[in-house]
Amino acid sequence: MNKVILMGRLTRDPEVRYSQGEQSTAVARYTIAVDRRFKRDGDAQTADFIGCVAFGRQAEFAEKYFRKGTKIAVVGRIQTGSYTNKDGQRVYTTDVVVEEQEFAESKAASADNGFQPADRPSPSNAFGDGFMNIPDGIDEELPFN
Repeated sequence: MNKVILMGRLTRDPEVRYSQGEQSTAVARYTIAVDRRFKRDGDAQTADFIGCVAFGRQAEFAEKYFRKGTKIAVVGRIQTGSYTNKDGQRVYTTDVVVEEQEFAESKAASADNGFQPADRPSPSNAFGDGFMNIPDGIDEELPFN
């Protein structure tokens, strides 16, 4: 199974190109910064910068709504490849091919974090951090701990 789920912030606006031919297809490339879960003593929290590529309608959506600093969630698969650069050296690549992508925070939450995203639709029924509040005292009703 080859499945990847990532959440992070766009490092810059997506770069979108269109394929040649009769039925041109949009291809969006972007990089997201994904915070590492743990940090070493004394070190600032680090992030991994992961390249993503989306095709077709997903690419058009990214072009229209995603901007630098937008927090997004991506579901996809890892794809590796290689090519020979102009110096004759073999270059190996690893990208996440996007199958699903969505906003990971509301427009208001991203503004609270200092980001000023472009006009975009806000996720439906997201409250603050996008999670539903669980009422107090419900622990006794759950069949597990």
